[in-house]
Parts: sequence; C-alpha cells; structure tokens
Amino acid sequence: MNLALFDFDGTITHNDTFSLFLKFSLSKKTQILGGIRLAPYIAGYKLGWVTDKTIRTKLCQVGYIGYDAASLICKGQEFAKKVIPSCIRENALKRILWHKQQGDQVVVVSASLSVYLESWCKSLDLDVICNQLEIDNGILTGYFIDGDCGYLEKVNRIKNKYDLTQYTIIYAYGDTPNDYAMLELAHRKYYKWQEIN
Repeated sequence: MNLALFDFDGTITHNDTFSLFLKFSLSKKTQILGGIRLAPYIAGYKLGWVTDKTIRTKLCQVGYIGYDAASLICKGQEFAKKVIPSCIRENALKRILWHKQQGDQVVVVSASLSVYLESWCKSLDLDVICNQLEIDNGILTGYFIDGDCGYLEKVNRIKNKYDLTQYTIIYAYGDTPNDYAMLELAHRKYYKWQEIN
C-alpha cells in the first residue's frame, strides 16, 4: 500500500480556509477588537517578520478563548458543507480520488482547524492530522492541543500515527515552506503541483 500526504490550504484549496473560517465563525465585534489587539502581529506577518505559526496561534487565542465548543463545532460543520466545496482545486480533488482508486492511504496534514477540516475529510473518507482547539468544560481555551500542526510538527504527528516503513511509496503534496519537512518524508514530492527531487 502507498501513502499520500496532502497539505490543505493552498494545495487542495485555492485559498486560505483558516482566515475564511475566522470570518465565518467570529462576530464582527470580535473581529474588530481582535484586529486591533493583534495589529502588531498582523503587520509583522504581512512584512514577513512574524511566522504563520505565530499568527495562527495568536488569532485562535484572541478569537476563540471562551467560545462555546459545541457552537463552534456546528459552525465548522456548516463551513465544511457550504464554503469549503467552492475552495477546492479541481486538480487536487482528481488526484485525491486517483489515490483512493489505487487503494492508497490518503491523509490531509494541515495547520487548519479540526472543527471544519475533520468534517470535510470525513465526507471523502480521508484521514486527517490538523490543529485541534483545547476544550475545558465545553468552553474553548483558545489554545491548540499539542501546539500548532505546522512545519516539523507535521512530520512528528505523521510518524506518531503511521509506520512509514509499511508503505511502498510515499507521496507528499505541499505549497509553502510549512510543508518542506513533510515533503522530505516522501519518495514522490510535489511542490505547487510540480514534482520535485
């Protein structure tokens, strides 16, 4: 059996679903107040001084602290049904379905949030490794369980979940430096849909 590892945002999708979900799930008031509070981080991110990992973490800490977990899960399921389908690249979906037809194990490995990504992956019978928000007594803390699932953490979680020696060929698909470590696991590497060595 082969293993196919796919990044989500920018690889399977045309755009960044993380930021779309923030707008979809947070009130205008929270968006405005959060934007003011995080203005230095947002400016730093746009200038390349702050990493995507840092900005993701800060956005969730400010946006989701105190949020009702059940409510966000419902929002995530709605987002997966109503918004994500219009974001999917046709070539990506074809490639995923091709791997499934070959009998390959297909895994989406992403720094996106489980509240919507798990629902979308389940609809296609795909495995998923992604960011999970911490819940305390039904309320979100604003923190990720086990930290942010980006960069080298993608590799750590893949290796913790799968015995890579059991696969004949490992494919990996990514589109940013966030995916470099995951691409290094693969025999067949695709960066921005171009095969690389």
